[in-house]
Amino acid sequence: MKDIPYGRQHIDQDDIDTVVSTLKADFLTQGPKVKEFEDKFAEYVGAKYAVAVNNATSGLHLAVLALGLKEGERVITTPITFAASANCVRYAGGEVWFADIDPDSYVLSFESTKTLIESKPKGFFKGIIPVDFAGLPVNLEAFRDLANKHDLWIIEDACHAPGGYFTDSKGVKQMCGNGNYADIGIFSFHPVKHIACGEGGMVTTNSEELYKKLASLRTHGITKENMAENHGGWFYEMQELGYNYRLTDIQSALGITQLAKNKVGVERRNEIATNYKKAFKGKIKCQSLSKGDLNAHHLFVIEVEDRKGLYDFLRTYKIYAQIHYIPVHTLPYYKQIGYGSAGLNNSENYYSKCISLPMYPSLTNEEQNFVMEKVLNYING
Repeated sequence: MKDIPYGRQHIDQDDIDTVVSTLKADFLTQGPKVKEFEDKFAEYVGAKYAVAVNNATSGLHLAVLALGLKEGERVITTPITFAASANCVRYAGGEVWFADIDPDSYVLSFESTKTLIESKPKGFFKGIIPVDFAGLPVNLEAFRDLANKHDLWIIEDACHAPGGYFTDSKGVKQMCGNGNYADIGIFSFHPVKHIACGEGGMVTTNSEELYKKLASLRTHGITKENMAENHGGWFYEMQELGYNYRLTDIQSALGITQLAKNKVGVERRNEIATNYKKAFKGKIKCQSLSKGDLNAHHLFVIEVEDRKGLYDFLRTYKIYAQIHYIPVHTLPYYKQIGYGSAGLNNSENYYSKCISLPMYPSLTNEEQNFVMEKVLNYING
């Protein structure tokens, strides 16, 4: 049996052909493929606007800047996420506050967040960054109501969840990143994610004002809009301090063909998840799923008592499971600034038991059966 990683990109001939075609075209960056990718991605998730960026971390940074986060202002997020979900607040000089996770879904707990917000005077917090962890959508309807009561913005970190959705109280399927409940959504195109561009990200929103701000900040704060007539085609203005967070046409071309396959990819990911759940039912705890929701399954996470033992055992069979994630508040940087004893019991208990099993569309049934057999062999002794 060949190596079985926890995640893997899948590149077809059409992906290769479109990249080669773009390499032979006039634009390698700042050309038509970027806008095409943005338009198709916005349509896919149901948002009005999309801004392509060089990676999702840049997208998160632009998001907090566009929403006006200032030094010393406070934002709530989950500790069970990649560090970028919190780091973006620090980039702007803000303070990160962590609420706990739900012990069954592993996403940011609404009750923990509500308790934290209500323990402080109105205006103490500026925003919330829920994360669609492992591909499971956060029910943003409840968070939106809470945010509205306390004048907070919401950034949906949907890096794990393109194609996922939750069903709101009216029975409407709400696609991750569609902007109906969050002010801004963020997606990642890292190779192990659903849409592989090598590196890359997308920021989505339904606000024209935020869209223009994001687009400006992505490109140094420079604009050429309505200037050629009075000055000439060379003229531009830098109106604010921005960044070079652009995505290339080469990556965008790859993103377009990858996006076209994501619906089928999510279906296959859910087939794999169903197989795991059937094999582990009554024996191993898996991430919960509410009725009417669709987990996009970037990851398939289980909880076991002897996590390190299972991790090492699987590696002897070239099954490279992974751990997602070390709680952000326990990382040395965050401990140094005062987050070492945050009292986030659900998050720390989850981390002591979690392990991510192989999950990607090209995982074969034979490979998955081999993984399940080895996991059960270890659990059953």
